[in-house]
Amino acid sequence: MQPINSEKAPEALGPYSHGVKVGNMFYSSGQIPLNLEGEIVSQDVKEQTKQVMKNLGHVLGAAGLDFSHIVKTTIFISDMNSFPHINEVYGSYFSGKLPARSCVEVSRLPKDVQVEIEVVASEE
Repeated sequence: MQPINSEKAPEALGPYSHGVKVGNMFYSSGQIPLNLEGEIVSQDVKEQTKQVMKNLGHVLGAAGLDFSHIVKTTIFISDMNSFPHINEVYGSYFSGKLPARSCVEVSRLPKDVQVEIEVVASEE
């Protein structure tokens, strides 16, 4: 297991890595809409989703990967009514073969943000 951390993504909020590589697989920790200073970027769910995807891009990059390597995502949202807005932003990061995905509404997310996303990616 190889821990992966990116200096371009906000620091982890606890004792964990941004992600880990095991063989040709990469597993990310959930990313939330924090900037490098650890501040929430906006209260707008689309802006939050853009920041989450930006953070994921940095973490994937630190692992030598990009969005085309993602095979599965899990999206956690605080309000299912935000799903269309999150989906619009999320969808703009993918083309061609789309990864598998789960999306669940949760009662609360770290720092009371509206969206958190984690990914599984493969070098293949």
